[in-house]
Order: sequence, then C-alpha cells, then structure tokens
Amino acid sequence: MDKEKTSQLPRRMTRSSASSPTSTSNNVIAAKVHSLDPLTINDLFVGGNPISLDDIISDFPGRRSQILEIVRLLGPLNSPMLPLFVYGGPSTGKTSIILQLFRHLNRPLVYSSCRTCYNQGILFESILNQLFLHRKNAANGYANARRCDRPSDFVNFLREALTNVINNLKEKSEKLVSNKTTQEKIGNMTYFVFDNFHLVREWDNSSTILPLLFNLYDMLKMHEVGLIFISSTSPDTFYSNMGYVEPIPVYFPDYTEGDIRQILLRNQVNQKLYSSFLDVVLKSFYGITKQVGDLSAALKPLYEKYCEPLSDKGKGVAPDQQMRRRLLAHISPYIGPSLNEIFKVSSLSSTEVETRKEEKRKGNPSRLEKSEELGSLDFHMSTSAKYLLISAFLASRNPATLDASLFDSKGGSDNRKRKRKPSEKARERKETLEEELLMKGPGTFPLERLLAIFQCLVSVSEDEEEPNNDGFGVEGGNGGLMSDVLLQLSSLCNANFIFKGRSCPIEGSTRYRSTISEDLALKVARSLKFPLSKYLYRS
Repeated sequence: MDKEKTSQLPRRMTRSSASSPTSTSNNVIAAKVHSLDPLTINDLFVGGNPISLDDIISDFPGRRSQILEIVRLLGPLNSPMLPLFVYGGPSTGKTSIILQLFRHLNRPLVYSSCRTCYNQGILFESILNQLFLHRKNAANGYANARRCDRPSDFVNFLREALTNVINNLKEKSEKLVSNKTTQEKIGNMTYFVFDNFHLVREWDNSSTILPLLFNLYDMLKMHEVGLIFISSTSPDTFYSNMGYVEPIPVYFPDYTEGDIRQILLRNQVNQKLYSSFLDVVLKSFYGITKQVGDLSAALKPLYEKYCEPLSDKGKGVAPDQQMRRRLLAHISPYIGPSLNEIFKVSSLSSTEVETRKEEKRKGNPSRLEKSEELGSLDFHMSTSAKYLLISAFLASRNPATLDASLFDSKGGSDNRKRKRKPSEKARERKETLEEELLMKGPGTFPLERLLAIFQCLVSVSEDEEEPNNDGFGVEGGNGGLMSDVLLQLSSLCNANFIFKGRSCPIEGSTRYRSTISEDLALKVARSLKFPLSKYLYRS
C-alpha cells in the first residue's frame, strides 16, 4: 500500500485526546509515530478517525450555532472564503472546535500559535517549515526550510511554498480518484490558523506584522488560501490606518452553568453521583470562574472528599435523598476553604460578619436593604460610573438604529405604540437578527453615542427623583454628573469594564465596547433601582 492509504496518527492532538474522542483544549502539539520519517502532504491534515458534524455538536455543549456558522463560512470544497475572526474568552472551545471541524472536513491547515511563535521571525519560519514539509532534526542541523527575517521575503517564500502544496494536493486528489479508494474528495484550499492572535499586539513590531497578516489574502492573490484568526479580544482592538479585508467575526460567549455541567459530566463513571455532587458545589464555583479547566482542577479533590464516606469510591451507587444529605454534611466544611485557597476569594472580616448578624437580630429593614444591595455588587462605584457602565452595556447590546425609540423624553417603552401581533415572517426575521447578533457578540460604539445614552438615562432618573428633590444632589440638571464623565470613562477602561479600541479607519474616531455580562449589568441597575430591561433590546 502507498503512504496515502496507510492510517496515520493525528498530527494535532490536545491534552484530553487520550481520554476523549474529541479534544477540548486550546494547546495544540504535534504527534507522529516515526519522528525521523520525511514529512508528506498528509501531515497538513489534522488526521485521526473521521468524525461527524453531529458528534462535534454533541461534544461541545452550547456551541451548536457557532459550529454551524463556521461550517457555513468555510463553504463547500474549493470555495474561496473571506478571513474569519473567531474570538471569545479563554477556555470557550475556539481552538478545539476549529481543529475538530477540519478533522471532519478533512482539509489541510497550517497551524501557528502566537504564544509559542513569540516574534515575527519564529512565526514566519514555523509557517514555511510546515508548507515546505520540513522537519528540523540533527541530520539538517536543526535548520529551517528558509531563513526569513523580512516580511517581503516571507511573502515570496510563502507564494512559492503554496504553489508546491497546491500541486501536491491536486496530485493526491487525482490519485485517489483514479484508484477509487474513497468517495471523499480532497480540495486544493490551504487554511492558515493563527491561534492566540491577540498576543501579536504585544510584539515590538506589531504595527508592521498586523497589517501584513490581515492583508495576506490580498498580497498573495491566491484564491486557494483561507485565513482564520483566533483571539481572546474582539476585532475592534486591531483597527489600523491601513486598509484590509475586514474579517468576519464569530463570537464564542462564556459557557453557561448548564453547559459546564454537561461538559463535566462527560467521562464520569457514576454520572448520577457526580450530578448530585455538582448540585452542591457547581453554583458557588461557577460564580467565580467559568473556565472549564479551572473548574475541573478545583472540583477533582472535592469530589474525592465527597466520595470518602462511600465504599469503593462510590462506583455503582445511586444516591437517594438520605445519602445526599449525609454526603452534603460531610463535604460542607471543605467547600469554603477550597474556594478561598484555589481562587483567593476575599471574605468578610469577623467584625463585618458580627455587624450583619447584629442588624439581622435587631431587624433594621433600611440597614439590611442597604447591606444586601452593597453585597450584591461586591465593589464600590460612584453613581455616575454606574450610569456610564449601564450606558456602555446598552450601547453594546442595542442596535444604534433603535436609540431614538428606546431613549426618548418619556422613558423608552412607555410611550411606544401598542404592538401588533407579529407575523410568521417577522418572527423569522427577528430570530435571524438575534442569531446574527449572537455571532457578532457585543458591538462597538463611538464616544458620542455613549454620552448621548448616558445623558438620556441621567435626565430620566432626575425627572423621576424631582418630586422628592433629593435626586443626585446637584443643581442645574445633570451638569454635576457630566463634569467628570470622561474621568469615569477612563477609570472604567482601566478596570476592564469597558474596552477602548483603536481608531476606526473609516470613521476616524475611537470606539468602545462593554465587556460586562448581563448579570453584572442587572446588579448595577438594581443598585440604582433602574429598569434596565425596559431599555434593553430583546429583553
């Protein structure tokens, strides 16, 4: 048999590949049986056993819409594609899903992590080594396929290497068709995956390398090239004054508590017992971190403690209500110390605890209400900063075209006309729009729009407070609040509540984006007694 018929070990594997049929990690490593064998065109494929799209969707809970969207954007075989920008928080499945989709589609890709390739030269050489099918070893003195320091040399070498790869792919495809060894076709497209792309902004020559990578599609002028950028920051953080084809964004939100429960339940010997364990601890830990890796590492020793009263570590045990209560009483003393030790959660001092106990015993309703309100936020923030944070959240979540109808002089939805019953087509259009907004993630907005929303919300709040004449304690309208709004905005940006991007090359103004979740926005609004849902589109 020739080399193309032989089964190959996956070239790219992840940390959990040994225990799971699919990968769930963002770290990609190479794996081959014979490290001294010369590389072939097969090494550009992810490899491994074929996997269906339904298996990928079931292995990544809460990621169905993102998976289907990426498959749609990649398109059918040999179809040109616009660059993709996949972004979201850490441990949200971005890299793992991309690799599994290429395993499903059986298409070649060149993977480069900007974490291991920590400068321009290493990144260029890593890409060229893969395309030239070159492996560094003692025989060649651990030399690279091409020495490349300048971007112009990289583009020339890249065009040469891609021409060779495309010819090899055509030969492989023709050979498979002539031998009739498989019904699956192999295209001529080659995809470049740049993982941890947000780290490029920290490089010394980021102002040069970023426009080069974004313009790579136009520079090469080869339709057989696809570009995929994976980042933990949004596309607006990469704005530059140099024009390029804007990538299509695909947003990966944080996993919900239900999604994390499904992920953690996989590969558990006794899922009923582990589910009862998650009922006790998951909510507390999920409020601190939503990263699957951190949660898995933190819950493992706790689960061992949970199973201590059971024989044989709880194998085959179906817990009833009495057993659940017994196990809960056993593990309760370990939950608090585990939270404080692993995640360093600051708890209340002993004096504050005693003060709150005394207030509860005396039954002071006003003091209790204020105490609970401050406890729900867990941090202090001025009134103007709270309104500014809510304004930024609404500007990121609401379409700009709805500002006139939502933020009017009478408080948003109170004076809106009575809505008619939506038709079937209207509901379909709304669902399509909601899906598009989900894929794009929180939107960006200019400073002018933020200030307009902020001024509207403050004026509405002052109108409601005017009968009591205690409002915000300022005279002459909202001048007191508006005086330090820019200072508050700078503080919120430094605290990472609002992200400040670069200047948009089209508009010429700086754009901002809210980074807070809806839960935090609701807490802030609740502390102000502000009806956030009244102004939130799709609420």
